[in-house]
Amino acid sequence: MSTSEKTTTDSAQTTENSSTQPNQDTGTTGVNIMTIEEIHKLLPHRYPFALVDRIIEYVPGERAVGIKNVTFNEPHFQGHFPERPIMPGVLIIEAMAQVAGIVFAQMPELQKGLFVFAGMDKVRFRRPVVPGDQLILKTELLSVKGGKFGKVQGLAEVDGQKAAEGNLMFSIMD
Repeated sequence: MSTSEKTTTDSAQTTENSSTQPNQDTGTTGVNIMTIEEIHKLLPHRYPFALVDRIIEYVPGERAVGIKNVTFNEPHFQGHFPERPIMPGVLIIEAMAQVAGIVFAQMPELQKGLFVFAGMDKVRFRRPVVPGDQLILKTELLSVKGGKFGKVQGLAEVDGQKAAEGNLMFSIMD
């Protein structure tokens, strides 16, 4: 199959499969992927706080991997910092949290509602994230308690290098 035929086939499959369930990758990996439209059906975040462009791997109840393409056009770069744009660490952590939200939003044993931060442990920033970088955001479920609380281990990477990491805790907001 030629590259253009594969692209056309992949586009047709994505269009065909537009429910809230993730698309099944047609490759040999068998991992689930989600487009931005599918992410928006699961998460409440919108511009300028929608910080995940695509989910490239999703294992229900276990983990998710997302992508954030960092561009100079994002509003925080106007003031952080004008002469040397660096993505704020809190936004890197927020992007990881949104990837974790994909896992929580699809766990039937959890109460329905808005999951919000309850805490962070062992958060470290390892390298700056700048316009042009592509953040790979990995989250793995560590625990769920009482159907209302969850904890994940998060990792943000750029070009295979750690940019940030830490444990994130969440709670259902009444």
